[in-house]
This record gives sequence, C-alpha cells and structure tokens, in this order.
Amino acid sequence: MGFNDPPASLLVRATNWLGDAVMTTPALAAVREGFPDARIVLLARPLVAELFRHHPDVDEVMVYERPGRHEGALGRLRLGGELRRRRFDGALLLQNAFDAALIAFLGRIPERAGYPTDGRRFLLTLPVPLTPGILERHEVEYYLCLLDGLGIPRPVPAVLKLAVTEKERETMAERLAFLGIDRGAPIVAINPGATYGSAKRWYPERFAAVADTLAEEWGARVVVVGSAAETPLAGEIEAAARRGVANLAGKTTVREMMALLSLSSFLVTNDSGPMHIGAALGVPLVAIFGPTDWRRTAPWSPLAKVVRVEIDCSPCRRRVCDRGHECMLGVTPEMVLDAARQLLPGGPRPGA
Repeated sequence: MGFNDPPASLLVRATNWLGDAVMTTPALAAVREGFPDARIVLLARPLVAELFRHHPDVDEVMVYERPGRHEGALGRLRLGGELRRRRFDGALLLQNAFDAALIAFLGRIPERAGYPTDGRRFLLTLPVPLTPGILERHEVEYYLCLLDGLGIPRPVPAVLKLAVTEKERETMAERLAFLGIDRGAPIVAINPGATYGSAKRWYPERFAAVADTLAEEWGARVVVVGSAAETPLAGEIEAAARRGVANLAGKTTVREMMALLSLSSFLVTNDSGPMHIGAALGVPLVAIFGPTDWRRTAPWSPLAKVVRVEIDCSPCRRRVCDRGHECMLGVTPEMVLDAARQLLPGGPRPGA
C-alpha cells in the first residue's frame, strides 16, 4: 500500500507538540529520500512551524493559524480552500486527530495517508493499520512504522534532525556575551518545565544544586530556559543557586531557544520539548523521568542518559500526582550528577 504515483506536491500535517514534532524528523527524512523531486509542504501550528524553519527536509512551512484565522468551522473551510488552490497530490498525516484528516479532505487532496485513529478512517484513502505492537514502541518508531505501511523506506540511520542557522547562533552568542557569558565558555542549560503537567517537573532546589555543582566542577556558566509559563520555576532556581545563573525563561522564541541549546555544552531537563530539541541538536543531556513512559519518549540520542527510579505506579502518565510524587522525589541531585559525569568525564571540552 502506498501513493499510486510519486507525488509532485505533498502536504505533511505536523504534530502539535514540540517534542512529538522533533520525534517525527526521522520520518520526514524518509519522505524526503523517498520523494526527492516532490515539493514537501509542512502544515503546522505556530510554535511547531517555527521549529521547522530552515529544515532541510521541508520545502515550505504553512502555518495552521489556530487560534486565529483557521479557528472554528469557518476557519477550517478557509484552510481547506487554501489547500485546494495549492492542488496537492497527497497528504501524509503525522498528527492523529480527526481534524487533520478532515482538513485534507476539505482540501480535496486525492490521496490521504495516516493511522485510522480518532474515528477518521472513512476520510483516509491510505489507512495504515495501528497494531498494539506499534503502540508499545518508541514514538520515533511509531512514525516510522506509518511509513513502513506505505512502503516508504526508512532512513539509515534514523536520527533526529533540526537546523539552526549561523546567523541565529551568532545573534544568541552576542546576547549571551551581553549577559557576561564569554564565547567558547561551557554552558550548562537547565530546563525545569514540562508542558504536559506538574507531575513531570523535578524540583527547583534540586536543579539549583545540580547547577551549582556542574558550574564548580566544569567551570561552566548556567542558563535556565523555558516558556513564559515556567518563569516562576526558573525564578526559584535563580534564587536558590549559589553561583548565579542567567535566567532566560520566558525571554526566548522557539528559534532563539534552539540557538541557545545549539551553543550549550550540556542540558539537564525534564521530559519535555526542549529535551527532544537538545537531543536533535546533539547536546549531551540528562533527562529526568517520572510519570511518563521512558520507553516511548526517552531522548533518541546516544549522548543522553535517563534518570528515574522504579516505582510501582510509574509510568502512570498522569498530569498531576495523587501519590506524593514518589517517582520524582526519588531522583536525587547526586543521581543526576553521576549521570552527567558519566556522559562527560572531566567535563565539556573548551568551546564545546
């Protein structure tokens, strides 16, 4: 089963969350390799659209403005009309929602491929069966299995891929220099947030303890990253850290955060979008896991270590814990530091 003819133009509906979107990048590479002459257009919500600016496997990013001009029934009809005028030959729906299939249908895209989830099978012309075995695999594999069902060969090796321009890196380096962080100085990035819910978040005072120790042992500068909603968490780390941190939480766009991570020597993070972005940019990292399933969403990188404790209720996948947060309380700063030292014995290289 697959597209009847190699599409000259292909719409790819991106997932809505940053971390999930990063985990689709091996599948995007497979699509690019499988259809080298096709024009590949990625349809994505605004934050994810920013993630894929300058991506080598995408020819164009089309923004799904929701909230905004594509909101509601009229907005979807408007978007369907925009797609019709583009005359796409096929659509690959990486997002699982009914909405993704409906929009491709309204856009009169003749071939529509995806998993038959969320009651949308009747809208797909190329439904790929979703077996229990696929659901148990890592999310990177989940998207690659969709392509397996369409006869699109996997990339070898299957690696995460994001792109940051030299101009973006230079601009961020200048900004860090203004904050007193010299070019080439080792940077430890701390990401204390997690959009999914509070149960995924480790404790600010423990992040601060790790930051202080790595700053001392590695001669590193510490930068805290995060969204505007995570500003209070970052502020707690800033207050607790004895050696001082640069707090950029809520002060960067997605692209600026990517540039910052690309300049970082190390990342300490919860299971989150920035964790996956760091992994895609080749940043050595320690990821702290509690209620989420490390087997499905661990960073897809040889430069990453997962730190977690065995608890009978984990992974529960709950947004808010009702059992005293045992899975996160059990992760100590020393466990995170041991993992960091194993990844980078002796600390980061100068200028790394």
